[in-house]
Amino acid sequence: MKVESVNKTLEKSFRDNWWRPAISNYKGETINYAMMAERIEIIHTIFERYGLKKGERVAICGRNQVNWAVSFLGALTYGAVPVPLLHEFNPESVVGLVQHSEARVLFVDDTIWPNLDHEGLKALDAVVRLSDLDFLMAKDSELGDLRAAVIAEFRNHYPYGLRAEDINYYEDKPDELALINYTSGTSGFSKGVMIPYRAIACNMEFAANVAEPQMDCNSNMVSMLPCAHMYGLMFEFLFEMAIGAHVHFLTRMPSPKVIMGAFQEIHPSVIVAVPLIIEKVYKSQLKPVADKLRFFIGAPFIGNIIRKTICKKVKTAFGGEFEEVILGGAAVNPEVEKFFHKIKFPFTVGYGMTECAPIITYEHWNSAKVGSSGKVVPGCQIRIDSPDPKKIPGEVQVRGRNVFLGYYKNEEATKEAFTEDGWFRTGDMGVIRGGRLYLKGRIKCMILSSNGQNIYPEELEAVINNVPYVMDSLVVEDTSGLTALIVLDYATAAADGIEAAELEGRMKSRMPEINKNLPSYAPIRKMEFRQEDFERTPKKSIKRYLYQKKK
Repeated sequence: MKVESVNKTLEKSFRDNWWRPAISNYKGETINYAMMAERIEIIHTIFERYGLKKGERVAICGRNQVNWAVSFLGALTYGAVPVPLLHEFNPESVVGLVQHSEARVLFVDDTIWPNLDHEGLKALDAVVRLSDLDFLMAKDSELGDLRAAVIAEFRNHYPYGLRAEDINYYEDKPDELALINYTSGTSGFSKGVMIPYRAIACNMEFAANVAEPQMDCNSNMVSMLPCAHMYGLMFEFLFEMAIGAHVHFLTRMPSPKVIMGAFQEIHPSVIVAVPLIIEKVYKSQLKPVADKLRFFIGAPFIGNIIRKTICKKVKTAFGGEFEEVILGGAAVNPEVEKFFHKIKFPFTVGYGMTECAPIITYEHWNSAKVGSSGKVVPGCQIRIDSPDPKKIPGEVQVRGRNVFLGYYKNEEATKEAFTEDGWFRTGDMGVIRGGRLYLKGRIKCMILSSNGQNIYPEELEAVINNVPYVMDSLVVEDTSGLTALIVLDYATAAADGIEAAELEGRMKSRMPEINKNLPSYAPIRKMEFRQEDFERTPKKSIKRYLYQKKK
């Protein structure tokens, strides 16, 4: 695939796959490409009624659902700039970002709308409900007549109904602004990432020409990540629309039970996920079995049989028809990664950022190496800001077609994000060996020890997270040194006859054992226990800034 124009590629896909299923709400509504094209044209009619110009912003805030897809594509193919907002943002943030983006229209979930400050949205031309594309607020006073008028305008324009040859989408240019994506990262400050069309085209070409499997119009995708996040938007929705595939939105909280049930029913062609999903499967189902069979798994003959049996069961649990599970958005626990490599489960770990729309590195599971995030993708270059990029970690820096234009209305942050010679500073530390990227952690998370050693808390947390009954952990620095904030699985421990106080005592008694597996310059001095999970970003990374200790 070669993408000269994103919107024209979508237009061709719609025409070629007119009667094929396009989007489904899991256990709910399904629309084909013809139905989606008709709804998009109605949205175009709304935009024309309000005199929306090419390049003006359209905000969208809601859970993944059929009309989320329709409203996003309606804005994009019109030539407007969609601004997807995470439905998990608090109401004040949603209103603030709508204002900051200078959006003229807002599509919103009807569960979110009642909690918003409507006075703060008075500058909008219209607010449209996602569930049925009806008006919630508009400059036209008679809302009851407004929907009927829009439908009438559409019917007058297409008296015999919309046909495939009728659609004619806006032809974009490579460096033109395609969308604004507000980040919700570990730092707590949302920045509007300006994604150009060339970045979307670069990612589409990667997915079509490099990633495995080679998907087509017969492929199924289970969309678990919010489409307001660039990872989910690009690889669980937008690319699929460009090839005529069928996307299934979960539409509800993607718990492991819901996800695994969907896999069994839909049998996805490829699975795009965050590491947390397979880590939970490993801890709850595989680790207990692996611990019991640890003396046999490594044996030459019987070990091979055991590994194949375990792999087959896991593949069946994930739907059985996928070629590869692609993990991204966060680091994978090393123990989990080694185990899945050992049983030859078809998964790989990629690396990307919102600012790169998002892909930077990837490698097919057959050749991927443990601990690596893969090789740089076509259209992109990476370098390590280090005197010895193979041995000494330095900042990962990127340039290429996939790199963003800057941060919306934030010249200072944009300037800080690029080097003097034009490379994007990712803020991640890593090394490159054998053409593969090995990440160490975030620069902002790195702790400098008293003897000048760089400590990457993510590496320490991976060790702690392998201890029984540990669900997750966060290592922070305070006056006494390094403290581990630990979320314990009190419910499972109680089912095993272990009370909370005893569980915490066991954890503290294991501190010497844990420290033996940590660098000598980075021992854990203290443990603090939590019954509730950490607050997380949509890609399930911990919002670290909320838990930093005051020294």
